[in-house]
Amino acid sequence: MTTTTTTQSTSTTSPRGPRREGSAPRRPRREGGFADRPKDVDQKILGIRRVTRVVAGGRRMSFAVSMVIGDKNGVVGVGTGKGNDTALAIAKALKDAKKNAIKIKRTEPFSIPFDVKAKYNASRVMLFPNNGKGIVVGAALRDIVTLAGLKDVSGKVISGSKNKLNTARAAIKALSAVATKHSFVATASAPKAPEGAGDKVSEAVAQ
Repeated sequence: MTTTTTTQSTSTTSPRGPRREGSAPRRPRREGGFADRPKDVDQKILGIRRVTRVVAGGRRMSFAVSMVIGDKNGVVGVGTGKGNDTALAIAKALKDAKKNAIKIKRTEPFSIPFDVKAKYNASRVMLFPNNGKGIVVGAALRDIVTLAGLKDVSGKVISGSKNKLNTARAAIKALSAVATKHSFVATASAPKAPEGAGDKVSEAVAQ
């Protein structure tokens, strides 16, 4: 009589498939990726340019991004960034826009208190309250006004410049007359030291 014996494999199984014996365990997957992180500001890309530079070894391509950010509660900023790919350029532009953000002092109907105008390079812009007529602006001015949370504002590009970045910077310069500098504070809190750690350090120093 022939007897058959079955041996059970000691290899561990995972959702990705069986693992070999003696292999190191996989690291646990971190919860929440980049897409799951909460956004503190809204973003609007004004333009993406591909820049080609001729060097001795050939051509090097990079990307330049201009961006407007705002929390629709008075905070708005404009920034630019350059990188070898669009993701890196967008990240740099976001960081630059946060660095140059301003906080607008809005009136009760979400407008500005008085007329403002400014010039940046060849762009000239003018913004003024319109007493309940809504947002009456165009081009890059609309992105600035919308992301800043303004509602009853009219605007006009006085010059003939078609450069969106210069128009946006001129708008920020004009709104700076009714705004203050804004800094983004990191939301992540610093890790707390365990209880009694300070007492142990002081005892060690005393000894």
